[in-house]
Amino acid sequence: MTLFRDDGVVLRTQKLGEADRIITVLTRHSGRIRAVARGVRRTKSKFGARLEPFSHVDVQFFARGSELVGRGLPLCDQVESIAAYGSGIVADYTRYTAGTAMLETAERFTDHEGEPALQQYLLLVGGLRTLASGAHEPRLVLDAFLLRSLAVNGYAPSFDACAKCGMPGPNRFFSVASGGVVCAECRVPGSVVPSTESLELLGALLTGDWQTADGCQDRHAREGSGIVAAYLQWHLERGLRSLRFVEK
Repeated sequence: MTLFRDDGVVLRTQKLGEADRIITVLTRHSGRIRAVARGVRRTKSKFGARLEPFSHVDVQFFARGSELVGRGLPLCDQVESIAAYGSGIVADYTRYTAGTAMLETAERFTDHEGEPALQQYLLLVGGLRTLASGAHEPRLVLDAFLLRSLAVNGYAPSFDACAKCGMPGPNRFFSVASGGVVCAECRVPGSVVPSTESLELLGALLTGDWQTADGCQDRHAREGSGIVAAYLQWHLERGLRSLRFVEK
């Protein structure tokens, strides 16, 4: 028998039986974990409301040794709320769709249960905190989160130097397959020519330059979002279902 505690973000929930749920949590130390929360769908549940998507929680898990390596699911038997980001997200449709895409991205980049993913966890907590606060436009927060998630997982795009030969920028062409902007000599079929402003915006989102990002025009933000979505889909090998709602 193993009892362990960790803090994490609830990514999604699934109904189980008449009163239980399976919760998927991205934790600080143990990566992505699926666990059974018993009785949380009952109206008298003490912590059912804390185990909703977007919630940042301190959770205690109870598991047999074999359950820690994927045979069966551990039980979630204690929950304390750290931050209820959902209250600042679900009431606004634009924030909600952006936040849902962030949760799906975090789950897709942590496809091995129990494997530590500290950087992805910290990115998600910071992204949800920023999104809930309303400090920046939701789509910009989402694109910044997507770009940084790609970076911490080894797929950082280049928006200045040529991704193939390293020629200093600015470079005009962007190739998803090549890993970012490319020079005229390295240009490959299928490359696009984004505006300079869009590339500057994406570079600012990747590095956290919010002064530049907040001053962008809508058309450059839309073009940048299209590039981010295409780049993400290339590396995940299929798109995010939730991005369709963000685009609408």
